[in-house]
Amino acid sequence: MFSGIQEILVLVIIILGILFLPRILNRSPGTQVAKAKPVFSLSGRMRLALAASILWPALIAAIMQPWNQNVVTYLYIGPSPVLLLWILYWVITGFKRN
Repeated sequence: MFSGIQEILVLVIIILGILFLPRILNRSPGTQVAKAKPVFSLSGRMRLALAASILWPALIAAIMQPWNQNVVTYLYIGPSPVLLLWILYWVITGFKRN
């Protein structure tokens, strides 16, 4: 009964050894690995805008419950202002760069 489980554990240990042992043994103590820099970082305002873009339609959907009725009204009040503000931000950013 335990031989099947032991065989599986032995295979898992061998696979983990093959994957991680070369990485552990290859490093020398004097070598430091440089951290990769992100392509771009989000500012606090951008994070706030992204959070508001997600929370506003969700909050309006919870209040209006558009799946029961008023789908068009929800689209005007929920995602439309978010979309309009992001389009406005995109246009203003484009003019500032030129």
